[in-house]
Amino acid sequence: MHDTEVLIAGAGPTGLVLALWLARQGIRVRVVDKGEGPGSGSRAMAVQARTLELYRQLDPALARELVDAGLRNPAVNVWAKGRHRARLDFGDAGKSLTPFPFVLIFPQDRHEALLTRHLAAAGVVVEHRTELLGFEEAEDHIVARLRGPDGEASCSAAWLAGCDGAHSLVRHQLGTGFEGGTYEQIFYVADVESEGEAADGEIHLSLENADFVILLAYTRTGLGRLIGALRVDGAGAREPRQPLSFEDVRQHAIASLGLQVRKVNWFSTYRVHHRVSGRYRHGRAFLLGDAAHVHSPAGGQGMNTGIGDAVNLAWKLAEVQRGRAPQDLLDSYEPERIAFARKLVDTTDRVFSFVTAQGNLADFLRTRIAPLFASAAYALGPAREFMFRVLSQTAIHYHDSTLSEGMAGQVRGGERLPWTGGGNGDDADDNHAPLTAAAWQVHVYGDVAPDLRAWCGEHGLALHAFPWRQACYDAGLARDATYLVRPDGYIALCDPAGAPSRLAGYFDERAILLQVR
Repeated sequence: MHDTEVLIAGAGPTGLVLALWLARQGIRVRVVDKGEGPGSGSRAMAVQARTLELYRQLDPALARELVDAGLRNPAVNVWAKGRHRARLDFGDAGKSLTPFPFVLIFPQDRHEALLTRHLAAAGVVVEHRTELLGFEEAEDHIVARLRGPDGEASCSAAWLAGCDGAHSLVRHQLGTGFEGGTYEQIFYVADVESEGEAADGEIHLSLENADFVILLAYTRTGLGRLIGALRVDGAGAREPRQPLSFEDVRQHAIASLGLQVRKVNWFSTYRVHHRVSGRYRHGRAFLLGDAAHVHSPAGGQGMNTGIGDAVNLAWKLAEVQRGRAPQDLLDSYEPERIAFARKLVDTTDRVFSFVTAQGNLADFLRTRIAPLFASAAYALGPAREFMFRVLSQTAIHYHDSTLSEGMAGQVRGGERLPWTGGGNGDDADDNHAPLTAAAWQVHVYGDVAPDLRAWCGEHGLALHAFPWRQACYDAGLARDATYLVRPDGYIALCDPAGAPSRLAGYFDERAILLQVR
């Protein structure tokens, strides 16, 4: 018997969600963090639709509380040279794709406090002022060295999760590398009270010659966060000789929004890195969140990606730790998550480099061409949907995973289960509602064959049948097909024929037990 089953280093959103999901599965966890307490003055603001879907799976009350506490942001507005050029509406693009067709703006410090409170209600108290000093791996466990308020001590755990940020000790000790680079510019984030045309509770991006700013409102009364780049003459990639303040911010882009900043409540500068660890797992230690990948804040993807890491790993650890699957299942964590991280870093690098590029040509493309292109593209229905899927992270898939198999209709194994609950709002039609079980389950849209129903009953596999309707067809699902859904809401197996033998073969080939015998 170890001191705990999973030791989690780091109590940011990634570590907290990992702990919540594991605790929900009955796994004993210990969360340590070297900070004095929950974070304050944090940068992450955007909570994407896919994250809210995962929270709903974990606990519908958690998702409702988060949505009620944050600001539902329905659109991104693009400004250039003081003119409003485009309004990209999320609600119109996402209303048939997810129960959460918006970007929720909710400051990370409040987000962490909410998650910490829910974790405490589950019986897990975060141990602040407790630092991970190092660890050693034995045959069937890890022994970690910790330093807390009462001095140094050791902790034995079956698994170690490094959620300890961009300067991760876990990553350094594993020696996985952290390939990438650092942008030359110094960036700032400012929590402000403002007034003006753009202080309307929506997201605003202002593009100017050699300047840009993003306004993320978190109330409709002028409170929000400004993110932009500082141009410090002669500083280059070096730190400036004296601390910078809001007075050093170029005001062109802010003024172009017609925004007057009444008060600055908080201001900080930082460097932006774009890096991905070479490995996400070594033996019994894993890397998640910023410990595994860091990138520009373009698109509000960073925190949400870490939360996705946590959920992906949590259900697999629970299956292995409870003897329902071999350790081979854990080998799927890295390839599923690292592929997306690499693509994300590359994409945000291109976007960020474009937004921050200097020179006459760059200014022309950024302030003249880009807004026109965005407006024209968004006018097309398929383009609106594609852009929403990417931003909301509902487009993330694991097609190439060893856990993904088959295709039925337009849906392939490895894709997030399409949502069909947008029709008449009837809960009976909401096919995401059963996902709160966080367990393997079968979905059929149409008629269920008697032999399939009998097989699922014999093996303790939940079967959910939904009436065939237009929303199913629109989502790309096939009538009467079998969809085996993983505990994290992604489809493992698509079988157009709905044969029980395909289900049996899937579990047998991977040595996954539906019931511990």
